[in-house]
Amino acid sequence: METPVEKALAAFRQPPHCYNCAQTVCAAFGREDLVEAMKVCGGGRAPEGMCGALYGATQVLPEKAGEIVAAFEAALGATRCRDLKGEQKMPCPVCVRTAAESAVRAGAE
Repeated sequence: METPVEKALAAFRQPPHCYNCAQTVCAAFGREDLVEAMKVCGGGRAPEGMCGALYGATQVLPEKAGEIVAAFEAALGATRCRDLKGEQKMPCPVCVRTAAESAVRAGAE
């Protein structure tokens, strides 16, 4: 059985849905109810410029958002898309994986 992390990586920008980073993380955790709303949150367009994958993870488990953000930042050194792409040169799949792993560690399944 695929883990949410494996599901997220397998589905990111892949047919049939071609989800962005935020949508991919939500869908990987079975939160189809969030997918449409996350459509506008990829590519640095999440609130406050947050990484879309990270934002999606915080929406999957909002009561653990602080823990998810802290784990993501500890792993990658930033939380904003602009910083991750510019200074860190972090590819989107790494952000998707890290966001999903952070949500799993916080208790999402």
